[in-house]
Amino acid sequence: MRRTLIVMVKEPRAGRVKTRLGRDIGMVAAAWWFRHQLRALLRRIADPRWDLVLAVAPDTGLNSTVWPAHLPRMPQGRGDLGHRMARALRHPPAGPVCVIGADIPDITAPRIAEAFAALGHHDAVFGPALDGGYWLIGLRRVRAIPPRLFAGVRWSTSHALADTIATLPQHRIAHVATLRDVDTAADLK
Repeated sequence: MRRTLIVMVKEPRAGRVKTRLGRDIGMVAAAWWFRHQLRALLRRIADPRWDLVLAVAPDTGLNSTVWPAHLPRMPQGRGDLGHRMARALRHPPAGPVCVIGADIPDITAPRIAEAFAALGHHDAVFGPALDGGYWLIGLRRVRAIPPRLFAGVRWSTSHALADTIATLPQHRIAHVATLRDVDTAADLK
């Protein structure tokens, strides 16, 4: 079974992406940062051990010329982050799948490989973030994805990781490296 790595991305337009960062450094600068961060991330995580797929928001941005032409894309669709991530986790063919964000500068292919390796002995894997959220979720997918996955998760709070783990009862959970995402100008340092 093939491994799939899905990167959740937003079309990098000023005022639509990294708006909290944009309040600190300006919306155009935040969009510029995101676009270059994404380009560098995709270079770092390209690896023959997994298929790389972009989950794009808004759905109208699927055909944007900003995305590398060789990468397959899927629409994120409607709903909150939980609905969109659940859809992404269910999208690929059978096999382990990991979903990451695009705003974490320290993600590398070895970190992704570590997450997929953890799925060899666990049902789910998380890459915690310093703020209480997470930069990666992965599922082994040998059993059905719980229908209430992400139900009640308090997104963008220090409870997001704990809330998500609570939606996976009786799953063996692994954790990989804790990384920092970039939400504000202070996170750029």
